[in-house]
Amino acid sequence: MRRLLTFFACLVLALPAFAEQVKRLGDLQVHYSVFNSSFLQPNVAQAVGVVRSKAQGVINIVPLDAAGKPANATVAGSAKNLMGQTIPLTFKRVVEEGAVYNLAQFPIEGRETLTFSIQVQSGSEAPQSFDFMQEIFPDE
Repeated sequence: MRRLLTFFACLVLALPAFAEQVKRLGDLQVHYSVFNSSFLQPNVAQAVGVVRSKAQGVINIVPLDAAGKPANATVAGSAKNLMGQTIPLTFKRVVEEGAVYNLAQFPIEGRETLTFSIQVQSGSEAPQSFDFMQEIFPDE
């Protein structure tokens, strides 16, 4: 499981180097990444309950509090393609050694741009939301 923590920590921290993939929502700093599930090693995918497939994407949402520690937050969302078709996202919370990941899978039918709409609710605070667009494609 330590490898799992290391993998996701690297994923969350490395991706912003390519593009700033973090949103500030009040006191929360929400890191996010989208990738093809086939990028996960089989043991990591099994440990977090993700199906590895060239035609399955994963979205990872990591809300952090003002101190940079995992926030006790609920994550919900959806993805929409350019034709307006909506894909609901069902997030599952993965907790490991002081790290919390909110993961959801979605189908990848071809190269396309999706708009992700994410809602984050921390404690009794009102839900806050943000949108982002990302081009996705099946692994080849």
